[in-house]
Amino acid sequence: MAALVRGVSRGSLASGRPGVAVHVRRAVRALRRQPVKVLYPDGRSETLIRTGPCKSKYLLCMNMSFQAIDHWPTKIHVLRRKCSCECNCNAVVFRRLVSVARSRTFREQQGKILLEGRRLICDALAAGAVPHTLFFSSMQRLRELPLDRLRRASLLRVQFEEIKIWSDLVAPQGVIGIFSRPSPSQLTYPEDQQSQAVPLSLICDNIRDPGNLGTILRCAAAAGCERVLLTKGCVDIWEPKVLRAAMGAHFRLPVTPSLSWDDIPRLLPSSVTVHVADSAVRETPPRGALKPGDLGWISGRNVDKNQRFDEDRDSDSEGSGADGRSPPRVGPRPYHQSWAQVSTALVIGGETHGLSLESLRLAEETSGRRLFVPLANGVESLNSAMAAGILAFEGRRQLLKVLERRKR
Repeated sequence: MAALVRGVSRGSLASGRPGVAVHVRRAVRALRRQPVKVLYPDGRSETLIRTGPCKSKYLLCMNMSFQAIDHWPTKIHVLRRKCSCECNCNAVVFRRLVSVARSRTFREQQGKILLEGRRLICDALAAGAVPHTLFFSSMQRLRELPLDRLRRASLLRVQFEEIKIWSDLVAPQGVIGIFSRPSPSQLTYPEDQQSQAVPLSLICDNIRDPGNLGTILRCAAAAGCERVLLTKGCVDIWEPKVLRAAMGAHFRLPVTPSLSWDDIPRLLPSSVTVHVADSAVRETPPRGALKPGDLGWISGRNVDKNQRFDEDRDSDSEGSGADGRSPPRVGPRPYHQSWAQVSTALVIGGETHGLSLESLRLAEETSGRRLFVPLANGVESLNSAMAAGILAFEGRRQLLKVLERRKR
């Protein structure tokens, strides 16, 4: 019991002055409790709520793993009934998983990735990715997904405000999934993508910007490339920013990450010709004083069209590289001239470090060329994603012409 006094100070009460109105309200503090167990007169008992905190590893107070139910309407009805309870434990699970799933260390150690949005999750399920946990904000969002592919997944309903707080999207769609990280051999790619593919492979060399890598993957899927290979040093392909920029390209063509240059030739056809996208040449060298941006669309090195490639020397040897081998001799060629033959590979270097010495040696061994995009004077550079898009679609155009001539 408690007496609540409003509008009266302690001094007024102590002095006992007349004319002071005291308004007293009495209230009772009570606890709202729910029965834990109901005992019936005939001896039966029924447990209504959990007697203690959730002790599961993931606090799955609403674990909705699908069982063998024949009729989907019945399954939806069961989910609706289970989703009516409180989602506090699910919110704890959601915050924990989403926060750690954004870490590359977690993705590599636990083999889990985070996918957000209906389209990306549907593409992953169609390609055969294995779902682990799915968070959704409403039954309407859940019905938009292929439920027959979610039989073994744990479905947890959380408030939309929770998803909005942790989402990277401007307009969250109310559905986030935790999947097992797939390898290219475990996925099934769309038949229409394979039927329109051309014998062109992209090799990403030290691409460290997530937006650039995602755009390169999207361009590779749009240009009908057979595969994308990534060397060690590239950003993680399952980074959330890469996934957003790629727009589902991870599940449309094989993408193999973390490769060494010794592994790359084994993943390419035996008769492949490797070209490199080089920023060091221009069709017509500008007159006057040169600056780094005048000779490239990624990074600047003062090499004109008729000059052979000379690597940046980090050792005292002037006639050979650090390992004693002579510098690669790869001739330049404008991108619009003929360079794409059957079984062609294209190396795209990063904007910070440019092309590696290993990529140039591979181009020399396969009789490849250094491809460049002529730019107007005064334009310093194009980023690596833009260059990859230009060269990939030009390579597709040339390869389609070669294939048409062979069919005649």
